[in-house]
Amino acid sequence: MMWSVMILSGAGLSAESGLKTFRDSDGLWEEYDVMEVCSVEGFAKDPKKVGDFYDARRAQLERVEPNFAHKKIAELKEKYPREISVVTQNVDDLLERAGCKEVIHLHGTLTDLRCEVCGNIWKVGYESQEGKSCQKCGSKKIRHNVVMFGEPAPMYGYLDDVFSSIELFIVIGSSGNVLPLKSMAKYKEKSVLNNLHPEPDLDRSFQTVIHKKASEGILEIEKMVKDFLCE
Repeated sequence: MMWSVMILSGAGLSAESGLKTFRDSDGLWEEYDVMEVCSVEGFAKDPKKVGDFYDARRAQLERVEPNFAHKKIAELKEKYPREISVVTQNVDDLLERAGCKEVIHLHGTLTDLRCEVCGNIWKVGYESQEGKSCQKCGSKKIRHNVVMFGEPAPMYGYLDDVFSSIELFIVIGSSGNVLPLKSMAKYKEKSVLNNLHPEPDLDRSFQTVIHKKASEGILEIEKMVKDFLCE
């Protein structure tokens, strides 16, 4: 399918809903060494610690709600379902809870579990994985469905395919530490970056830069998308 617009979001989109980012000084990650709970090596060393970490993140996710930016993205996707591809680096379900359809999660989904034996993926919602077994093969060897450091991210192939077809590239709440946003933006004549904090090296790669919270910048982005698609 050929898309016209990609809206790619990162942790900054969900920060206003109360989900901490790596940048926060009092963030969720501070009580852990990130590599102990978010890497293949850490998981192999202490799978229970990793499981407890993702259980805590699931419990936190249940307590928060989609914000205005999530809802506006959902509205844009509903209005232009065949023109806009919504892609996120986030593992939360806030876009879906805002009503957004066909969200592509590059790094997996916090509300799902995965079987290490048969590969089955199923929804666990906000429950703990403690005591769970695979719904397909019955194995107790299950894990979170979030991509860890040191393992491939299968949906990056989808990202490449969509990116090759779009004309308008929009990034909301991402610093570019994981994806090569600088080089991606340079490939597109029309590009928009919405981050709260200035990052000069990243900012200069984008045609338009908005330094506002996602819930404020989304109104400018909404207008740009509508103007672009109605040209």
